[in-house]
Amino acid sequence: MNAVFGVLFHFIGGFASGSFYVPYKKVKGWSWETMWILGGLFSWIIIPPVAAMLTIPNFMDIIKGSSNSIIGYTFLFGLLWGIGGLTYGLGVRYLGVSLGSSIILGLSMVFGSLMPSIYYFIYPTTGKHGIDYFFTSNAGLCILLGLALCVLGVYLCGKAGVSKERHLASFSKTGSSDYNFGLGITVAIISGILSACFNFGIEAGKPMADVANVLWKANHPEQGEFLYQNNVTYIVILWGGFTTNFLWCLYLLLKNKTFSEYTKKEVPKMRNLLLCALAGTTWYLQFFFYGMGESRLGNGASSWILHMAFIILISNAWGILLKEWKGVDRVTHRSIIAGIITIILSICVVGFAKTLEN
Repeated sequence: MNAVFGVLFHFIGGFASGSFYVPYKKVKGWSWETMWILGGLFSWIIIPPVAAMLTIPNFMDIIKGSSNSIIGYTFLFGLLWGIGGLTYGLGVRYLGVSLGSSIILGLSMVFGSLMPSIYYFIYPTTGKHGIDYFFTSNAGLCILLGLALCVLGVYLCGKAGVSKERHLASFSKTGSSDYNFGLGITVAIISGILSACFNFGIEAGKPMADVANVLWKANHPEQGEFLYQNNVTYIVILWGGFTTNFLWCLYLLLKNKTFSEYTKKEVPKMRNLLLCALAGTTWYLQFFFYGMGESRLGNGASSWILHMAFIILISNAWGILLKEWKGVDRVTHRSIIAGIITIILSICVVGFAKTLEN
């Protein structure tokens, strides 16, 4: 049952991540940086400690009791992850939404799932799998198969996206003036690698989660692992992510002189605020449920692959439901459907891999 609940929790987290931007689309009269930093206050500063307080009452004592190296590395990976998130937008700008998103999320999935195992192969740690695990065990081989299927699914979705963009450009005299494959692929690779740093941050902050887990299990014997143990780690990771995003948004607010948008009389300020709060809270929920899934599956390749696979799956499913693929040719439509089906298959394979460990 652990595997079933783990997959379910990762699905809910992936659904939140694939859906959080919808409220932002309803914001009126505010530029991107104006609404993004406000939503980010909820995502990175307000909601994480509230969630931790409700689930781990002594979470600040755990943070204060951690070594400087644990806090420093966890914060650093959060900082790098924040840069990955910011360059995501540039990758999409220069490559297009479908191709850019597919490349970035695909790279993040591969690096985030395999790089920690390379580290633990070089520096063996009790309870952690090295890269050799994926080639010497049935469960590891099954995870690699699931990863390969997910990469194939990402490729098919990206192929459909490129075909769609070309199809739409054929109706325009000029096409997309921002398209730049050379620059776009460079930015996408940087973003994909740095976006995987969130998983590295979870690994770096694992000692804090372990303390929360031990304290909870002492008061709840024989009840399994603590579902919310990662909530304390998220606080430090998101401090790093907030730092990166805040500095960039502050730069844009000064450069574009958009501070005044907060006080415009014609702007529905309360409505915009509530929409940003909803978007920011929904965004955080992806990791809230990721932590629950991780407590059932472990913070290895399985959890990160499932998380990224569900994000890709839900994002593309929203595209179909919102008729973003309306008007494309039959080949393109078949490609996006095949990509989604392949990703669903990869999710099943990775979920099954967990049962082989028992």
